Amino acid sequence: MDTLALVVTIGVALFFTYTNGFHDSANAIATSVSTRALTPKAALAMAAVMNLAGAFMGSGVAKTVSEGLIQTPTGSKGMGILFAALVGAIVWNLITWYFGLPSSSSHALFGGMVGAALAGGTTVYWSGVLEKVVIPMFISPVVGLLAGYLVMTAIMWIFRKANPHKAKRGFRIAQTVSAAGMALGHGLQDAQKTMGIVVMALVIADVEDYGDPIPVWVKIACAVMLSLGTYAGGWRIMRTLGRKIIELDPPQGFAAETTGASIMFTTAFLFKAPISTTHVITSAIMGVGATKRVNAVRWGVAKNIILGWFITMPAAAIVAAASFGIVNLAFL
Repeated sequence: MDTLALVVTIGVALFFTYTNGFHDSANAIATSVSTRALTPKAALAMAAVMNLAGAFMGSGVAKTVSEGLIQTPTGSKGMGILFAALVGAIVWNLITWYFGLPSSSSHALFGGMVGAALAGGTTVYWSGVLEKVVIPMFISPVVGLLAGYLVMTAIMWIFRKANPHKAKRGFRIAQTVSAAGMALGHGLQDAQKTMGIVVMALVIADVEDYGDPIPVWVKIACAVMLSLGTYAGGWRIMRTLGRKIIELDPPQGFAAETTGASIMFTTAFLFKAPISTTHVITSAIMGVGATKRVNAVRWGVAKNIILGWFITMPAAAIVAAASFGIVNLAFL
């Protein structure tokens, strides 16, 4: 196996993780920054540290990505498929980041994997894609919306007699914890997805076998790159999540973050499902905002975000398929 191809593919995978970090940093901290619970620099530093910690909390999601979605042949063709999948995901990440659209880096990656596999004529495990990607893609936003609404309703009832100013001050402090939970869940979910890709590259190169434990250096490299990307920040998307959907106050921010973190931990540990942190926190913000009044949520902005969710996988798949075609002509 060409060592250079392996090194390049792993390098591109780590760059994808970096783009994932700055693209999705808003997921963890936008609500805390918008409510002024944390300063932007403090929020980014905290998110970077918690992303790093979350990456070491499990490996179930990585196993799903590396073994449950597509079959990659050994040799240069398999490496070309993996490379093209990553290119598709990176290109879509950069496009959506430029327009400030909080799309899913996870689904960009999955779309890239499917598109590259189809272009390369290899097997797509459609049952795995349906069970682990498509179904959670539809269910998790609905759960986030409903759970966000219920959590915020419970907070409003529990603190109905509290002094509003004292309550907001308390929730502003509590948001430090809920934002840390979001960042930890982001690390748990998204770092593992890239770990799965790197493991696939190592298996294709016959360096590792399927079922082997994830090498420690892979965990460290993916965690560090995600953390660095998070610290770089994604200000365009942060403005969309923190201000454009709804003007959040500290209790609402706490409710949205607590909802999002709870869903991410549950899906990672119980179902080993690689869900989108973007879908979960965005829908939770919508659900929380709807408790104020339905028209408090800027549904026009929400509609554009949801449209972005639906086109992410096919768009990344198209770019990945085109990338494989180029790689195939030039090198395979």
